[in-house]
Amino acid sequence: MKSDYIQSMLGKSEQILLITRQHAFVLTSSILAEIAVAVAVVVFGTVATVNFPLAALAYVLVLIPLGSMLHDILVWYNRQYIVTNRRVIQINGVINKNVVDSSLEKVNDVKMTQSFFGRMFDYGDIEIMTASELGVNLFKRIGDPVKFKTAMLNAKEKMGFDEVGERPKRADNIPALIAELDGLRQRGIVTDEEFQQKKKELLAKL
Repeated sequence: MKSDYIQSMLGKSEQILLITRQHAFVLTSSILAEIAVAVAVVVFGTVATVNFPLAALAYVLVLIPLGSMLHDILVWYNRQYIVTNRRVIQINGVINKNVVDSSLEKVNDVKMTQSFFGRMFDYGDIEIMTASELGVNLFKRIGDPVKFKTAMLNAKEKMGFDEVGERPKRADNIPALIAELDGLRQRGIVTDEEFQQKKKELLAKL
């Protein structure tokens, strides 16, 4: 689901292509110990009902692991990794938000690492190397990393073509735009079919 907060960060004509989070195993591993502690405290409180003060204390103490578990769930839910047609965005924070984004045009390389269990349960690490000051962004144990990487690379490949398509179509710029498109075609960024279609649209504006 796309929240209003995410929508408010999008630029003009920017579209969300994919939203993912860390794999559910990350959340499960965080809350298993807290569930075990909560259950142990409840059992202790039930056994200690003959001693009311001790039982009451146990039921109060159970709020600690339950509160910690709620915190972990909220942190996991609000940590999102987003691919748009222009950039990759990482959002952290429940109340205070920390947003890091990398423009696709500055992405130099993408490395994906999956262990045996990662391939089995569909999670892995994505390392994005950029030309920005951040240098490297590492997204650890995200769900469906193959789909995430593919969406990002496809968006990067199409971005130059889309940006050309969004520029003002003044008649005196059309020859230059066609030349740019031809350069993109020669580099394999757009197909011959896409080039011919866009060229036809531009020539129709003369």
